[in-house]
Amino acid sequence: MQIWPAIDIRAGKCVRLCQGDYGRETIYGDSPADMAQYWVSLGARRLHLVDLDGAKSGNSDNFEAVAEITRRVSIPCELGGGIRSEETIRRLLDAGVHRLVIGTLALKRPQWFREMALKFPKRLVLGIDARGGMVATDGWLETSATPAVELARRFDDLPLAALVYTDIATDGMMKGPNFAEMKTMMKASSIPIVASGGVTKIDDVRRLAEDGLPACIIGRALYEKTIELADALVYDDEN
Repeated sequence: MQIWPAIDIRAGKCVRLCQGDYGRETIYGDSPADMAQYWVSLGARRLHLVDLDGAKSGNSDNFEAVAEITRRVSIPCELGGGIRSEETIRRLLDAGVHRLVIGTLALKRPQWFREMALKFPKRLVLGIDARGGMVATDGWLETSATPAVELARRFDDLPLAALVYTDIATDGMMKGPNFAEMKTMMKASSIPIVASGGVTKIDDVRRLAEDGLPACIIGRALYEKTIELADALVYDDEN
């Protein structure tokens, strides 16, 4: 199972939110690039980056923070948040981002997302963030009437790199993932599922691996040290 340490970026700083609430922010560092190098020094083989400003507004000033990360580390980085044009896709890929997570426009402009997935095969990731099983968009500020499972099935035929599934109720809460929902999503789609949200202790990582999840993202638990990266990497199939 692939382990993806998370770096969330807001106003150029490394932060974490609770349940996507922009009013419940903890700052973990002034330099996301320094944090990226730190995780690499501990053995990280890939990084999951989130542009929180971009996710919220569709516009962001965090491009340089992301580009600095890709300049300073040589491992694959994926980025989500505010990717809503082909120009942005090209700019980020040219800056060295390995793959891009798109959520809001996959729901709101499905034909555009389909075209982009075919134009950039295996470079795009479908991001499905769910609140109560329904797809949330625009930095989790809006909840749609579309079931998460339905959205996953809609794009099952595309050459996507992965599907990142986040259960908002568990994200940043340090109470464990929604294992049942992760299994449901695995059954709904043939695309490799990346579990996101709530991974709190090493037993959570073990259980996700035993359930057959191809990958998981770990955020706050690494920063709060309820999980040591070295312990999680035991389950990484590339170590």
